[in-house]
Amino acid sequence: MSRDVERTDDGRWIVVDGRRWRTADPALPDDVRERLLHHLGVGRSGVRTAKASGDDAAVAAARARVQLAKTGLGERGPAWWDQDDDARRDRWETALRDLDG
Repeated sequence: MSRDVERTDDGRWIVVDGRRWRTADPALPDDVRERLLHHLGVGRSGVRTAKASGDDAAVAAARARVQLAKTGLGERGPAWWDQDDDARRDRWETALRDLDG
């Protein structure tokens, strides 16, 4: 199912069903975005699988992976528009190092 996504005029937020969600950092290189989105998908899948099995530790680990991926994307943590270029790059490099490690 595809739906149109409304964006705020400043491009920092999308609006879905009346709720604002922070957009990913537009400065992310394409390969970095792809890797972070891969980790996000694996993390979300892990949350579903772990919940179904009742494994609370696995749920926590999968949620931590989702958090790291979303932070790397700039969707959580300090707002990417308030960070300088070095801080933005450090944010996604740290997230990938932790996710890949």
